[in-house]
Parts: sequence; C-alpha cells; structure tokens
Amino acid sequence: MKKYDAIIVGSGPNGFAAAITLQQQGLSTLIVEGADTIGGGMRTKELTLPGFKHDVCSAIHPMAMASPFMRSLTLKEYGLEFTQAAYPAAHPLDSGDAGVLYHSLEETAQDLGIDARTYTKLILPIINRWESLALDTMGPLRFPRHPLDLASFGLKALKPATWTASSFKTQKAKALWAGVAAHGIQPLSNWATSAIGLVLMGVGHRYGWPIPKSGSQSIADALAAYYISLGGEIQTGCWVKDTRELPQHKILILDLTPKQVLRLEGLQLHDSYRKQLRNYRYGMGVFKVDWALSDATPFKDGYSQQAATVHLGNTYDEIMRNELNSHRGHVVDKPFVLFAQPSQFDKSRAPEGKHTGWAYCHVPNGSTVDVTTHIENQIERFAPGFKDTILARHTFNPTQMEAYNPNYIGGDINGGIMDIYQLYTRPSLSLTPYRTSNRNVYIASSSTPPGGGVHGMCGFHAARFVLKDHFNVDVML
Repeated sequence: MKKYDAIIVGSGPNGFAAAITLQQQGLSTLIVEGADTIGGGMRTKELTLPGFKHDVCSAIHPMAMASPFMRSLTLKEYGLEFTQAAYPAAHPLDSGDAGVLYHSLEETAQDLGIDARTYTKLILPIINRWESLALDTMGPLRFPRHPLDLASFGLKALKPATWTASSFKTQKAKALWAGVAAHGIQPLSNWATSAIGLVLMGVGHRYGWPIPKSGSQSIADALAAYYISLGGEIQTGCWVKDTRELPQHKILILDLTPKQVLRLEGLQLHDSYRKQLRNYRYGMGVFKVDWALSDATPFKDGYSQQAATVHLGNTYDEIMRNELNSHRGHVVDKPFVLFAQPSQFDKSRAPEGKHTGWAYCHVPNGSTVDVTTHIENQIERFAPGFKDTILARHTFNPTQMEAYNPNYIGGDINGGIMDIYQLYTRPSLSLTPYRTSNRNVYIASSSTPPGGGVHGMCGFHAARFVLKDHFNVDVML
C-alpha cells in the first residue's frame, strides 16, 4: 500500500487548500472525502426539477476573489469563471426605498445621502489596504506585517455592529449595514460583529460578490483539477471512523469541526486537549430553501432585481431584534432572509426562460421547525407574486444540513460561532490553533482562524504549520 506524506480528511475549500499547499512543495498527499462528490460547501445539484441547478450550500462568494490563497491560484486555467451582478447586494425596505451596495464606493456613498461621509470614512481604508489587512487578519494571531493598518481596522472591527449602526443617521444606511453585518450569524450586539460587515462591504467594492458560472461546484472542480495536475490524489465515498484504517501516512490534516474530531478513533489526543474541543461552542443553524421558478423573482425594487444577494429583513431594528431572538432559541415570524438569484446572471442554472431561487435564515441550532412559510412570506413581502412563480422547492432544516454535511453541526455553517471569544481562539486557546496535542495531527476546518467562508485560508495556514514543523519549509502568500 502506498505511503503518503499527508492525508487530508475532507474536500471542502480548506481541505483542498491544505492539500494544494503541501503538494506545491513536492509532498505526496491524498484527500479522503466521505461523500460521493467533492466540494464540501461548494456543491451544485438538481435538488428540485431536472435542469434546475442549485447550490446546496454557498452560492455567492465575496471571499473567493478577496482571499490571498484563492488569488494565488490560476483556477481560470482549470475552468473556473465568475460572473457579477449589477449590484453585489440590495436591501429593500417596506417604505419602498432600498439600501444598495454598488460596486462603486462613491455611488454607494452618494446613495446614502447624509451618511455618505460616514460610510466612506468607514469603508475606504479597507478597500485601499485590503491586501495587507487580508494577510494580517485571515489567519492566527501573530505580530502583524502592517501593524498600523491592522490597528486602524481593529478599532472599528472589534465594535459591536450596533455601535457602528449608531453612527449612521438614515434608516437606509442602518438597514444596509445590518444586513451585511448579520452574515456573522450572531446577535449584532456581540463584540466584533462589525468585522464581517466591514470586510464584506470593503471586498464588495474591491472585487464584487462574484457568482461562479455553472454553480459553486465549479470552484471545487477547478481546485480538484489543479490539485490533480500537481500529482495529488482524491478518494471519495470513504467516511473515516478510525484513522488507523487509513493508508500509511506521516501527517493527518482534518477538515473537520471539533465535534467530529472527538468522534474519530485512533487520534491519540491528550485529555486536556479533548476537553477544549468539548467546550467548543457552535452558533445558530440555518434553514435553507431552494426553488425552481417559472419567472424571475418580482421584487418591487428595481435594484433588488439586479442584485447578487438580497437581504430581506426590513429595518435595522427589525433585523437586530429577530437575530437576537433566534440566537436565544426562538423561531421568529419574520426572520432575516438572505436571498440569491443566480439564474438572473448565469443562464446555465435553469432551463430557458425559467429561474432558480436560493435562500436561508438563521434559526436555533439543531431546530427541526419548518420555517419554509416564514421565509416565503418574507420574500413575498418585498416581491409580491413570488409564490405564484414556484414550480418546486427543496428544503433543509439544520438537522438535515448536518446529515448532508457533518461539518454543519446543528446547521451551523461557520464551523462554530465566530464571536469575540472564538474569533481567533478556535478551536483551542493557542497561538497555533491548527496544531493538536498529537504533533502529527492538524485541524484545517473553519473551526480554525479565520473561520467560515470559501477562502481556503484555514487550510493554507494548517499546511503552513505542517511544512514548518515537519519539513523545515516556510511558505508565505
């Protein structure tokens, strides 16, 4: 049986990032995937009707072009193409107005009226300094390469999103901010919830919120094609229960969350380390719906018709209240809904003249309550007639999400809550959180810094420590 320098368990973006980084240095690696297809959160399937392609998990990818690791790869040569909507995001209000994240900072600011200066002062430094900020924030705690840039960003990022919202005067600006900050999947009053809003807005202006042509599976397929071109190997349909049954290897890298790591046999982890993994906290789950539609979603607001992502939650106050209640374990009547309409910008997603819809809302972790009606009512609220366009639907509650992808514990798609206590100390209190108590076992999932998203940086950093610890190689981006 062949011996590998490293085996990587899991073929999500971080599993591929770890494997590619090692393979680039001439190591022999094998990716082992439990499902029958690669991709983790980057899969596309016909969930409703034949010819309708739905992204099972992630659909819009703000970090795919903003990630230093992803930008370092020539994935276009391996078939990956992105398209862009006219607007990265829109946020309609009951009043008939809408907050809009334009590609242009200037247009966004101008549209916010008296909040233009506040918005520009908040976001412009991130746009201008993203390359340095990305290197210093998208990884473990360490002495920054650009300390002044990081300090300036950190003073804003560590604030609760509610504090940042108070700097805006208009309902439009407050709502636009709340919708983007709520991507963090936690109460907006939590410390450091401004970070996700700042980053997603900043990279939205710099790179857009790109949509992969033919679906998110195309990202996974391009990563796989590049990885194989380097000599890497992939084995699908192999759920790992006992690591001693794997082919012979020197290093094991796990693209798994702590709960799954604890279930694996043969890891030989210290009791003190296992205790830290048991204490790891997960956040809210998601309830997801995909639709096959007869027509494009009839938003009343024209900007929303041409936006990659539409945030449906009305005002800042309504979003803040409902996200807090969901976090506290309640199922709310008017949840904050993230809606995407990829077929508006990628005609390969649906039969000619037809469309797809993709949406989710945040619900209590592990909830089995069916909130399909709640989500559809929110869409109908801002797009009257939407329900009449539904040809078929497919739903995932949090428990079903976890059954589909075991990394989504209780439907938590971020690999654990990303609050101030687990922003960098995930999954353990360590400056090198990718290492475990077994020097030959590493964790590379979104349960390590910088957390959730299709960016591959968790996997890159895990591989960086492997190379440094075992092969005396230091790699940088």
